[in-house]
Amino acid sequence: MEVDERRAVGACLPVATVATAGSLYYSLGLGLYPCELCWYQRILMYPLVVVLGYAALAGWPDVHRIVLPLAVPGLAIAVYHSYLQLQPAATCSIGGCGGVQLRVLGLSIPNQSALAFALVVAGMGLVWRQYRRGVAAA
Repeated sequence: MEVDERRAVGACLPVATVATAGSLYYSLGLGLYPCELCWYQRILMYPLVVVLGYAALAGWPDVHRIVLPLAVPGLAIAVYHSYLQLQPAATCSIGGCGGVQLRVLGLSIPNQSALAFALVVAGMGLVWRQYRRGVAAA
């Protein structure tokens, strides 16, 4: 793994870690109950901490193959969840997804999740690009 790839993975790891710790704090510390869309986002975010941690330690050059299939759907769900909160007329058959329980720096919980997933996707995009250049050069 090259220096740029290590930096990208090293930047994505704290993002996923803070997102995971934040969601646990919201539910366990503050007692906020996660809706079903929040659970899906958690299911897709939590493994990223382990995968990115391993990749950072082991120098795994094609970590994007595992991270992107988790982060891209997570981003899509978070954006949809954020949309539900913006549209008062939008309905969610999943239950409770349209309500805003908490805002931090003006961002609701799904907004924070979308930001975290977007940063991870961007970082893994850099890793993917660097990986493709390495494969093409070989």
